[in-house]
Amino acid sequence: MAHTFFPVARLTMALTALVAGLVVPGAAAAPDELVLKNGSRIFGTVKGIRDGVVTVETEFAGSLKIKQDRIVSLQSDGPVVLKLADGEVVTEPGLTVTGEQLVLTSGDAPAGSYALRDLALSDPEPWELGRGYRWTGQASAALGLQRGNTDTDEFDYRVDSVWRSLQDRYTTRLNGEIDEANGVKNAENWSVLAKYDRFLEGPLYWGVNVSAEQDNFADLDLRYYLGPYMGRQFYEQPVFTLSGEAGLVYVDEDFIMAEDQDYVGANWSVDASSNYLNGNSLLYLKHTGIWNLDETDNLVLNLVMGLSFPLLLNIEGAAEVQLTYDSAVPGELDELDQSYRFRIGYTW
Repeated sequence: MAHTFFPVARLTMALTALVAGLVVPGAAAAPDELVLKNGSRIFGTVKGIRDGVVTVETEFAGSLKIKQDRIVSLQSDGPVVLKLADGEVVTEPGLTVTGEQLVLTSGDAPAGSYALRDLALSDPEPWELGRGYRWTGQASAALGLQRGNTDTDEFDYRVDSVWRSLQDRYTTRLNGEIDEANGVKNAENWSVLAKYDRFLEGPLYWGVNVSAEQDNFADLDLRYYLGPYMGRQFYEQPVFTLSGEAGLVYVDEDFIMAEDQDYVGANWSVDASSNYLNGNSLLYLKHTGIWNLDETDNLVLNLVMGLSFPLLLNIEGAAEVQLTYDSAVPGELDELDQSYRFRIGYTW
């Protein structure tokens, strides 16, 4: 009996040790921990830090977005690349915040600790490190059909594209509209804009823009303008972005019936957006204006404002209104055009 006990016991202990060796190393790693100013503790996985917001994936509440200034301490294991507000980039074995101070241990940064507000983002994209461009854009369309006493066909299209680096930005925009009622066109217009921006120190930048547009039903055969401007980025956070530009342009206008003209004008634009309603929806406003400096009663204004929201994957919908004012149209035409549309588009 004793002879068989010891081998069995030894075999049992060996199997136990083997199982322990397999299970322990593969056990789930300790979750990341955040302590907030109100005393709350959150356990999960830190997915990233950007725009003053820390994204944490939790088991109990899914993805949480926590404002950076509400965090007292944070501990996250695993290598991470951090970009500081002054442009310094450091690689750390983990992310550690103690007493609202970002603790750096790699020695890459000049100081061992920084205020947490000095952390701009984690794991920056290549363009944010000065390598190449980020390409974003949207292509969308709105189609309306009506059959019955009146047959109407409406088609609107729009393409926006932006290439952005740390030093500069290229922007292109294309808009168009074709409408028919009972087989007769009652609207046909398009516009295209191309811009180049060069960033300076701080929020200022300079740029050059060129634009062309046509609206046969507003007597405009072709208007184009070209000119430089200065711009300022007043705010740049997801909850509110605001930029403004002002400059001079040379304008050439060819009309179908009215007398053609060319002049030097003042040109300005305002671009604002906000995700205040929901992190995945966006309120937006885009406004441009041209003022004829030779004939000061000649003014061209364009305003687009709306709300976009995600539908599925990269597909989004938007409801918007567009107002176009041109004081130079012939007297029998309306100076103000109004368009209301719901469009669906693909974003990237």
